[in-house]
Amino acid sequence: MGTSDRKREAEVERARQLQLVEKLMEQGVSFADPARVDIRGKLTCGEGVFIDVNAVFEGNVSLGDNARIEPNNVIRDSAIGSGTIIHPNCHIESSSTGNDCEIGPFSRLRPGAVLADRVKIGNFVEVKKSTIADGSKVNHLSYIGDTTIGTGVNVGAGTITCNYDGVNKYQTIIGDRAFIGSGVELVAPVEIGEGATIGAGSTISKAAPAGELTLERAKQTTVSGWKPPTRKE
Repeated sequence: MGTSDRKREAEVERARQLQLVEKLMEQGVSFADPARVDIRGKLTCGEGVFIDVNAVFEGNVSLGDNARIEPNNVIRDSAIGSGTIIHPNCHIESSSTGNDCEIGPFSRLRPGAVLADRVKIGNFVEVKKSTIADGSKVNHLSYIGDTTIGTGVNVGAGTITCNYDGVNKYQTIIGDRAFIGSGVELVAPVEIGEGATIGAGSTISKAAPAGELTLERAKQTTVSGWKPPTRKE
């Protein structure tokens, strides 16, 4: 294929994309720039939807009423609920959100992520094959895999569900209103009871009872007179 053929092919594709966008605009969808959106499949939108620049929609995607898609997002084979905001630079695949959720920036929803209403998934959070119930939050730097999270749960920064032993995947269950402190490792299979609190920095490999504080840390030690290593000449 020569240069002129590639140029013509690109022009035809851009014209086709503009036709798709114009049809959506006629249905009431707003675009920041109609020329900077790619629809590579079927995109279904409710009322009052806003789509910012550099959004890519692949496969079968639906956006609920008043959903807002901010710049640089890729959404594939997923359903986004009404009033949900997808902040910039997210990747969403084979997942669904409820209404009034907030995703991103820089979040990844992998296949099987199912979010209920008012869930928040923050920056540098990855969710895979997990269900997160109403009003729960995973706001910072976390991996949630093969997990069921109840309602009103707060998952602290740097929490990791350790779901894979090199051969098999295991489940983590976190009950309603649990509070997971920062830097926690949950070694599956494991269950955190309703209203339980997990202390920051803990590695939890056994069930944490409902309504109790559970923590696991080595005793802090200060080595008096310690000197750092020096470079050998």
